[in-house]
Amino acid sequence: MATLKDQIGRWSLSQRRRVVPGAAPETAARELPRPESNGNGTSGNGRQPAPEPAVKPKSGPSVDYYVMKKKLHQQLLTRIDLASIETMSPDQLRRELETQLQALIAEAPVPLNEQERTRLVTDLKNEIMGLGPLEPLLADPAISEIMVNGSGNVYVERNGRIEHSDVRFNDDQHLLKIIDKIVSRVGRRIDEFSPMADARLPDGSRVNAIIPPLALDGPSLTIRRFAVVPLQMPDLIEKNTLTAPMAELLAALVRVKCNILISGGTGTGKTTLLNILSGFIPHDERIVTIEDTAELQLQQEHVIRLETRPPNIEHKGEVTMRALVKNSLRMRPDRIVLGEVRSAEVIDMLQAMNTGHDGSLSTIHANSSRDALGRLENLVGMAGISLPSKALRELISSSIHFIVQISRMSDGTRKVTSIQELSGMEGEVITMQEIFSYKRTGTAPDGTVLGSFRANGIPPKSIDKIKAYGITLGEGMFDPDIND
Repeated sequence: MATLKDQIGRWSLSQRRRVVPGAAPETAARELPRPESNGNGTSGNGRQPAPEPAVKPKSGPSVDYYVMKKKLHQQLLTRIDLASIETMSPDQLRRELETQLQALIAEAPVPLNEQERTRLVTDLKNEIMGLGPLEPLLADPAISEIMVNGSGNVYVERNGRIEHSDVRFNDDQHLLKIIDKIVSRVGRRIDEFSPMADARLPDGSRVNAIIPPLALDGPSLTIRRFAVVPLQMPDLIEKNTLTAPMAELLAALVRVKCNILISGGTGTGKTTLLNILSGFIPHDERIVTIEDTAELQLQQEHVIRLETRPPNIEHKGEVTMRALVKNSLRMRPDRIVLGEVRSAEVIDMLQAMNTGHDGSLSTIHANSSRDALGRLENLVGMAGISLPSKALRELISSSIHFIVQISRMSDGTRKVTSIQELSGMEGEVITMQEIFSYKRTGTAPDGTVLGSFRANGIPPKSIDKIKAYGITLGEGMFDPDIND
């Protein structure tokens, strides 16, 4: 796993390699590409070149700012004592960097006011100690997703809406260094031989990176952020993601060890809901979590967290989700929590749910509860296991007790649109009964989605099991005439 010293050393070496022999180090940064001219004031295509704007745009810093920042960054790397930074505390390193940067800025020929100096120092400290231009975005609690489409285009999802950000990187090489810093922290690599990588930030945020030659328009980076303070069930009720009776039922189902599958599309909040539901698992139970990239933030003490491992550059050493599921069965778990079912591990998960490991939780990508069942069948087929359709559906219906469907609305809000109980088989068809549902009725002038939750008047068959555990549900919560 790379240390700060290693990262700075690699960064400094890469900067020296990019210098053209015989040219000053700052030449490449100072010279900007200009449109070709044919000598008569027009560009090569015969059209007049666009006039320079009289006033710099307010959407972000000018090109000169990035050129200066890059130049000062290179100079700073030559002054840093790599041997001493390992012995410094973060506060000491921050003060040392600020001292060096103030000296470099004072030597710079370009006059800067106090505000520009402060911003330059902050940005350069972020380059050395953090993730450069991403740091202000990571510090904004309203941002739930960061999407970098090459060095010049950064989008964020803020309060459920995607918007363009004025943050940018110096160039693609700058973005590649930030990506390398992220993936190297968790012992993974990304290069032309392994151009895709999944990683995580120290706060648990999920990271996906893909670089050329697979990404045609430059490196792409996607960060799915986790809240500093994890959401709880009252937060979902306040955001109108579900109602209090729905939350009460889900909490009871987790406590009485019902197997629950959370279904939904990308970005709907499946993992967030899974994390919240896991909080209702009693603290005296042994929990094993299995994920491709560790995201879950369980609050219990008796938790064993497992994570898959991709193959190395020689295509060896891979540890799949299925191998971890098999191994977890030998670890005496009371609960198995899978971050997501997406491959051959589904058959082992179903067998575990059906052979004494009740109370398991997982998520799956699907647009509806019925689609989730079909996807489970397809995943079993991908595992290379040939079962008659009826036998496979009987296994699914006896293993999974409830499917919770969550959706992302057009206004960015998330809704639990359906809670369905698998009630058995009729012929070769799995039967389900819907306990709660959400019906969209329209859209307000401001774009807000209108709709209502309702109970369908059918209490779940698990109600007897809930009572046997000594849990009392709210009176009339399944009455369709009562709306929350």
